[in-house]
Amino acid sequence: MSYSKKRYLTYLAITIIVFVMPFITINGNHLLLLSFDKMQFHFLGLVYNMNELYVMPFLLMLLFIGIFAMTAMFGRVWCGWACPQTIFRVVYRDLIESKILGLRRIKNKQKDIDYSKTSTKIKKYISLFIWGILSLVASMNFMWYFIPPADFFTYLMNPQEHFFMIMFVISIALFLIYDIVFMKEHFCTYVCPYSRIQSALYDDDTKQVVYNTNRGGTIYENGAKSIFDVKQWSGNQECTTCEACVKVCPTHIDIRKGLQVECINCLECSDACSTVMGKLGKKSLIDWGSTNTVINKRRSPLFAMKNIVYMVSLLACILLALFFAGEKEDFLVNVNKTTKLYGIEESTVSNNYVLTVHNTNNKEKYTFAIEVLDPRFEVKRYRELVLEPKQRLKTVLILQTTRKLASTNKKDTPYKTKIKIFAKENKDISVIREISFMYPRRDLLK
Repeated sequence: MSYSKKRYLTYLAITIIVFVMPFITINGNHLLLLSFDKMQFHFLGLVYNMNELYVMPFLLMLLFIGIFAMTAMFGRVWCGWACPQTIFRVVYRDLIESKILGLRRIKNKQKDIDYSKTSTKIKKYISLFIWGILSLVASMNFMWYFIPPADFFTYLMNPQEHFFMIMFVISIALFLIYDIVFMKEHFCTYVCPYSRIQSALYDDDTKQVVYNTNRGGTIYENGAKSIFDVKQWSGNQECTTCEACVKVCPTHIDIRKGLQVECINCLECSDACSTVMGKLGKKSLIDWGSTNTVINKRRSPLFAMKNIVYMVSLLACILLALFFAGEKEDFLVNVNKTTKLYGIEESTVSNNYVLTVHNTNNKEKYTFAIEVLDPRFEVKRYRELVLEPKQRLKTVLILQTTRKLASTNKKDTPYKTKIKIFAKENKDISVIREISFMYPRRDLLK
């Protein structure tokens, strides 16, 4: 199977996964959702509120280290095989323009379309209309990772109340039209920073698209083309200078010149060379391999020190993300002290707090009680909270002590203590918070 067919199947699989994922839920929770509306992050069926996003840094580290590791080992495989920009360009250029409307030859991506004919112009407008519809669908799909599809379509029924969301979707669609139809591969070359970063991560063991100069011969010397046709060859060089690899390149480069920023590892040049060299009973002169394996004929070890460091870092991020994901609390509690430091009534000192309790459970209703884990203090006032699923309420907590705790006449003294908030229906569902109890200096007490 050619690399092109493998890429098309990969694109199809990625498209199905990305399109279907927002609709998949586990116990009512999404696989992946960052909801600014509900201030929640859904990941693999777990829900994290904004104040418990301690798992997010490790996911971001996993993403960035993963990109660097993938680039260092396999080159720009993301660009050619998974990047939305590349997938959208293939859909528009190869499917809509070439296969459906016949505006260009799929094996010659260098030749521009001639718009002198009226029929060609009409087909161009048809291609813009088709891509406009697909861009709108793609922009809605993007929004589903921030607004669940059910909520999204409900919001569409009230456009005046959700004007910003609708304009955001339209803006993304317009950008996709401009990017894919007019900017084309120039986005990869001049806008995307990844193409600049990848050159710093490459070495002779990095897999990339390599023209085999040992077999094909050197076409370029000192950056300038020195061989233009087969008559100029001397020796046993196998390249026929047919230029098939150049014509099919979507980023308009000649891979025989060597590593270039514009190359996205799509391997269409390898397929083109395979077709030509196959007629001669030979293998393609363009391979997906490292400089060492293709040119220097040396083995590129998978477990080189560089790769081991990347793998250990990725494993550490995964383990830390799983560990902190398991630390998710059954409900959320914020404890804030009021502006009044303390109250004094005879020999009793009290401190006031405001508790905000959020029941994050989707189904269960709980009654939350409180217990002080320090014998020096006791609860003077607390109203038990009965919370429905997803409900958040506030209440006042007053702690007091009759013990003589002050040790100085010069300043107030803070004492650390702990309280336990738990569900009366199931005491295993509990949260412990450390709070500060302010005790007045000795001369203020009677």
